[in-house]
Amino acid sequence: MQRLSVEEYRQAEKMPLVVVMDDVRSMHNVGSVLRTADAFRLEAVCLCGITGCPPHSEIHKTALGAEDSVEWRYFPSALQAVTALRSQGVTVLSIEQAEGSTKLPQFHAEPGKRYAVVLGNEVKGVHQEVIDASDGCLEIPQYGTKHSMNVSVTAGIVIYHFARDLMIEH
Repeated sequence: MQRLSVEEYRQAEKMPLVVVMDDVRSMHNVGSVLRTADAFRLEAVCLCGITGCPPHSEIHKTALGAEDSVEWRYFPSALQAVTALRSQGVTVLSIEQAEGSTKLPQFHAEPGKRYAVVLGNEVKGVHQEVIDASDGCLEIPQYGTKHSMNVSVTAGIVIYHFARDLMIEH
């Protein structure tokens, strides 16, 4: 299948997208996001607040080794991660249902720019202070009775949307 080794992965060109996980409780969600980040060769994942960090058996269960290939960093809060990313010129977008949010299908990432997306806590979502510090909010349209989706499912949808615009192989 011509998969990259961990060392080849680390040296490979990355999609200019960082995922910020804001107080995500489930280690399985952390592992799943790391695995999806590996699949799309994301720049990095920021694990913030109470979000678990590798090494951890529950993260490994869903990451299946992606915790070793994907660059990850820990921040005491998502606000600190967002502040650091914005100081580097990264456009930060919180994934949240908020007034003035842009529906994901209407958003198009610009090649040549770096982006970060913030995924929130499974119950409380993205902290308001993080939303306020972001450059905007993206919202996945939903048509059923529920008003939210699982964090790792949300990550997959959002990362794929960015990949359509930013993937290294157009």
